[in-house]
Amino acid sequence: METLKGKISREIGTPALVVDLDAAARNIARTQAICDAKGIANRPHIKTHKSVLLAKMQRDAGAKGITCQKIGEAEAMAEGGLDDIFISYNLLGEEKMARLAALMGKARMSVAADNPLVVEHLATAAAMAGRDLFVLVECDTGRKRAGVETPAEAIALARKIAETPGLVFDGLMMYPPEDGAAFTNAFLSEVHAGLKESGLAARVISSGGTPNLLTLGSIEGQTEHRAGTSIFNDRMMMAAGFASLEECALRIYTTVVSRGGAERGILDAGSKVFTTDTGWGLKGYGFILEHPEAEVARFAEEHGFLDLARCNDRPKVGDVLTVIPNHICPVVNVVGSLVLTRGNEIIEHIDVEARGKLT
Repeated sequence: METLKGKISREIGTPALVVDLDAAARNIARTQAICDAKGIANRPHIKTHKSVLLAKMQRDAGAKGITCQKIGEAEAMAEGGLDDIFISYNLLGEEKMARLAALMGKARMSVAADNPLVVEHLATAAAMAGRDLFVLVECDTGRKRAGVETPAEAIALARKIAETPGLVFDGLMMYPPEDGAAFTNAFLSEVHAGLKESGLAARVISSGGTPNLLTLGSIEGQTEHRAGTSIFNDRMMMAAGFASLEECALRIYTTVVSRGGAERGILDAGSKVFTTDTGWGLKGYGFILEHPEAEVARFAEEHGFLDLARCNDRPKVGDVLTVIPNHICPVVNVVGSLVLTRGNEIIEHIDVEARGKLT
């Protein structure tokens, strides 16, 4: 019987992003179960898969709405029928406000803000749409990325939102470090006290991150969680202790096209397929199932350089290898199409609707 690798090589070609739908469904169910057990709503981040089909699988499994990072992603999801969308990113500019206003006619939209200028722009979108826009204040509780850095700033921004016509202060969002629960709770406690003095309350407390599912419930009052990577998992999630090899539902199928030296080889997947992320102390850029001792050491655009020095069993030219990348999110965005499989069968080859949506 022909192997799945043989079918993909013959029917699709490599490099290919191959999704085990059964594994993805199990991952979706696992994330939903973790959230349900803690009484916290699941609002998955579609930045990982960027697919309407997969977002609907998450919704149908119990997710309450979805999270997007860019308007373009939200537009693709709304066009596909998703109708409760949170954009967890500062939005600025006339062009984006016009698009946001149009989205408000198709879905319940909520957005994040961490500064007064963003709030002013969001008011324009609400006025254009002729309906209320729900706004969460983004708080930095240790990640040092976006977000207000002090409780006083969060309280002041919440007041500004509440006082702005067309905007509704809906709550607080954060993306804390994996060990950041204590600091986050202290930050939130001070914010809640200040909001109460102003006659306000945070209906939503939104946290995120797949590794933070391991300690879900440690942030007091959390109402929803935004996890992205958990639908597929990757080498980083294995290193974080969240996922096993079997729970990595998306793998890169790539062919050895050259063996110019005894200890090196070339894959047909280079920097235009793999991510260069090396978080969580990882060495190399992917885990090769067939040759665990091999290392995807570096890239050119169309060349993946294999270091085979530690391999006793080395791949041959023409071998199709299965690689789990370090970080799956940028891989999907670069390649933009997925091969959906079950067992040994190819089910469908789909384009990813929200691929490459940078604005």
